[in-house]
Amino acid sequence: MPDPGLSHRDENARTKSGFSRRDFLRGSGAAVAATTLSQAVSENAEAQQAGTKVAPGKATAIQLNINGKGVSVTVEPRVTLLDVLRDDLSLTGAKEACDTSNCGACTVLIDGKAAYACSVLAHQAVGKKIQTAEGLATGDNDAVAKCFVKHDATQCGYCTPGFVVATRAFVAAKPNATVEDVSKGLGGNICRCGTYAGVIAAALECSKKGGN
Repeated sequence: MPDPGLSHRDENARTKSGFSRRDFLRGSGAAVAATTLSQAVSENAEAQQAGTKVAPGKATAIQLNINGKGVSVTVEPRVTLLDVLRDDLSLTGAKEACDTSNCGACTVLIDGKAAYACSVLAHQAVGKKIQTAEGLATGDNDAVAKCFVKHDATQCGYCTPGFVVATRAFVAAKPNATVEDVSKGLGGNICRCGTYAGVIAAALECSKKGGN
């Protein structure tokens, strides 16, 4: 009985050659899977022959310096700093959005420099000073955050903590910045609501004040 999913031309092709286009695609998929598995096995064997040691996935205790305080967490080597901040320490200022280092919503300061927490393993942050949006405030509020409020540089607010943290690092490195400087300096952060005019105005004012 003809396959209802095949056209008349496809059915003729089956009759003449012995298999249809669908058979070909199924066979191709199996071949690709077999090739991938073979490559993985080969690479693993080569690594063993070369004496390469793979770190175990066992969770271990590490010490982190976050917002001026030492904290101890037990994490596996694969766990990111973002996951530790949000899931283990309930510091949710760093947002989980793209998870691919493209939006900047998870920006934190590591030794004073802006970094994507989703792309830093927790183990890599040991021995470094980590500062989140929660740790920026001095007194009642952070000066950069105040500039964001003044210039209405928020809409939904999801990206705002990342922008504030990134701006803090930017103004410290670039006093008296220009619009072009701000656009370039904060280019790693994305606002899906499009409040860039307010963000730029806030960053310019903060830059002139030196972030104070």
